[in-house]
Amino acid sequence: MTPPTWHPRTYTGYAAAVAGSDGERPPREGARPSAPADDIYPRPPRRGPWRVPLILRDRRVLATVAVLAVLAVAAALVPRPSIPQVRDWAESMGPGFVLVFFLAQAVLTITPVPRTVFTLSAGLLFGPAAGVVVAIAATTVAAVLALLLVRALGRAAVQARLTHPAVQVIDARLARRGWLAVGSLRLIAPAPFALVNYCSGLSAVRPLPYTVATVVGILPGTIGVVLLGDALTGQTNPTLIVVTMICIAVGVAGLLVDTRLPV
Repeated sequence: MTPPTWHPRTYTGYAAAVAGSDGERPPREGARPSAPADDIYPRPPRRGPWRVPLILRDRRVLATVAVLAVLAVAAALVPRPSIPQVRDWAESMGPGFVLVFFLAQAVLTITPVPRTVFTLSAGLLFGPAAGVVVAIAATTVAAVLALLLVRALGRAAVQARLTHPAVQVIDARLARRGWLAVGSLRLIAPAPFALVNYCSGLSAVRPLPYTVATVVGILPGTIGVVLLGDALTGQTNPTLIVVTMICIAVGVAGLLVDTRLPV
């Protein structure tokens, strides 16, 4: 008997004829028993009631969100003083406020806190002359304190924590040029201020040449940023703008010279 050809209309009847009376096709000899449909195509689990994420159950997270919300509302509702008013307020505080600002910058910039924030604020709060003096003095004190702190802690305790990619480049320059490398690194600022302090503490640079090189190196950039902060008040002398351009030109010239020198 020749088996019928497959056709959508005739195949169902043929399969039913071949199958048993219960409508199931008999298994082939040696074939594995078929698995239940639920095992082959498991049903997706039923979703329970919506639950609060675990992060929202943490009281510290909720407290942080609440504080940020209060600060945002306060910032939107409380009137903010203008920049000239901030300058007037700083002048009304007297020399004591200048001393507090100096100490804050000298201590905080020992850590990796960006000193540009303090330098810009010094120009905004104290004007060009006093701002430059405060910023230069505080930056120098922070650099010297960081150098002494690293040497007091020891190389083994500090070097393992320096994972910045620029550490090897700074170490190579300090080993080759000594305090001259300190001046060039301060002038062109290819690495963070605090990182240069830490690497210098691990080197053999003496404190006095290190201090002089720091002052000379940070002078152009610090003057430029302080004058920029003073310009935010809208009362900048045009001569100071020329000085800012000169400081920027000195920094660019230092960068060009540094790139031509061997590491």
